[in-house]
Amino acid sequence: MSIDLEILKQVRSLKQEEISLQPFDKRNSFIDIALVYPSPYKVAMSSLGFQTVYKIFNSIENVSCERSFLPDNTELYHKKKTKLFTIETEKNVCDFDIVAFSIAYETEVLGLIETLELAGIPILSSERNEKYHPLIVAGGPLTFSNPLPLGIFTDIIILGEAEELIIKFIELYKEIGDRKELLKTLSEIDGFYIPSIHQNYLPKIAKCDNELLPAYSQIITPNTELSNMFLIEIERGCSRGCTFCVMRRTTNNGMRIVQPQKIFSKIPENIKKVGLVGAAVSDHPQIIEILEYLVGQNKQIGISSLRADRLNERLVELLSLGGYRTLTVASDGASEKIREQMQKKIKENHLLQCAEYAKQFKMKYLKVYMMIGLPDETDEDIEELIELGQKLSKITKTAMAISPFVSKKNTPLDNQQFENIKSLDVKINKIKKNLSKYIDIRSTSAKWAWIEYKLAQGNYESGFSALNAYRSGGNFSAWKNSFL
Repeated sequence: MSIDLEILKQVRSLKQEEISLQPFDKRNSFIDIALVYPSPYKVAMSSLGFQTVYKIFNSIENVSCERSFLPDNTELYHKKKTKLFTIETEKNVCDFDIVAFSIAYETEVLGLIETLELAGIPILSSERNEKYHPLIVAGGPLTFSNPLPLGIFTDIIILGEAEELIIKFIELYKEIGDRKELLKTLSEIDGFYIPSIHQNYLPKIAKCDNELLPAYSQIITPNTELSNMFLIEIERGCSRGCTFCVMRRTTNNGMRIVQPQKIFSKIPENIKKVGLVGAAVSDHPQIIEILEYLVGQNKQIGISSLRADRLNERLVELLSLGGYRTLTVASDGASEKIREQMQKKIKENHLLQCAEYAKQFKMKYLKVYMMIGLPDETDEDIEELIELGQKLSKITKTAMAISPFVSKKNTPLDNQQFENIKSLDVKINKIKKNLSKYIDIRSTSAKWAWIEYKLAQGNYESGFSALNAYRSGGNFSAWKNSFL
């Protein structure tokens, strides 16, 4: 099947604008892997995990790994009858030995289904044949909580930190020629979930050796959410105990620090923008030293989110000097009572102080992440949220991103029920009515949060519900009918 010229031009233009920091040319390798991200290119290439897996596969002798993504224009692929292909050599994904998926969150299961369909690979693992179809492997952030609904589509899922398990997987793949024997062998090793064998049982997640940290960018591109930014992980995990969070201190022994000199050694001199990555970047004990170095090197700085109780004047000043223009923090609970219950421990005065810092250092605005629908939440808690928004607006321009609480596996709040959609909509509308004239309110749909909840709390069989929803159009009604 030929590739449509219009599609080819779009993909080639993305490739031409990339800067590879570690180019690979392994066209004579005998194991070919297509690494697929089930969201569009601009999201995929902002994923440090995706880039790290790409690097690891290509570091292995006799292995060649190429990238592919869920197209922005899937309709055009269907219309032109173009199969999904890789960005490096424009080879059809279905012609690779292994197709590996990096999955970040629950609803990307739809992207996984569609990329398999576009590639011409049977969607269900039970319908694939070892002789004609590639081995389907998955991993990524979702595996820290609940990858069970991915089971019916995949042959192997690598759980947790994959740096060392990827090497182990390829070693066994080279050694064991029979696919069934390979799956049986992997099923007996911690960190490998083999859906056809384990079904609803999840083995222990993997933790890599600290010496393998940090992860860092392999490719720089302007066509991402984080345009032309070099990403580097300055810590992994978290030392805090927030009860809603998968990356709390009980996960893989909590927070692991990367020393500043090791971080600095990985950053190329000619890079202008550096993004600091981690579950708790502002908790790094030497964050000031790291920021001072980057500012001293005339680097622009990016950080996704900061702990409000960790900010001080010097830290925010350095962020400002590094070109940071939106001060982003997470409150998460609507009131101090709720935050205390879920061990978030962010006080109102911390958030008000953040607003003062944003004003002092001429940030465009303060952005606050907020969750509603947590256990024991009442109207009084929502009123407190509204009062907080009004107070923040009097200090500086503010945006508030509101999302319904979704309970996750491997957290103390696992199995907590999702609040009624109508009730959540009432709360969101009340917040908007009382705050929209003061601050910018951005809210996640309660309906789509419910879908996330059903997948987050789902099991192996939930994959069939996702497939039915996809085949019925993928809208909310399709999901509702599939799950109820």
